[in-house]
Amino acid sequence: MTALVGRLVKVALFVGLFCLSVPYVHTYPIPMPESQALAWLHAANRLGIRDPDDLYIPLMLLADLLVATLAYVVIMRLWRHCQRKKNCAP
Repeated sequence: MTALVGRLVKVALFVGLFCLSVPYVHTYPIPMPESQALAWLHAANRLGIRDPDDLYIPLMLLADLLVATLAYVVIMRLWRHCQRKKNCAP
């Protein structure tokens, strides 16, 4: 039972980190400069995608996933380090 709770806490931590990374990793509400929009359009056209948002959104979600994963790994390593040292015991 304790292992199940530990896993659920880890899943909740990762989901929470992902939800936190979504609004903070990219600047979607702020309009893109014209040069950046043209770069996205050119990249999308080279890949055969008509709408640049169809390229932008999955790539930003991938970036969010990478940031959440890195944050999760760092938190888990710090937690293990803290548990080994017993400095963070309540």
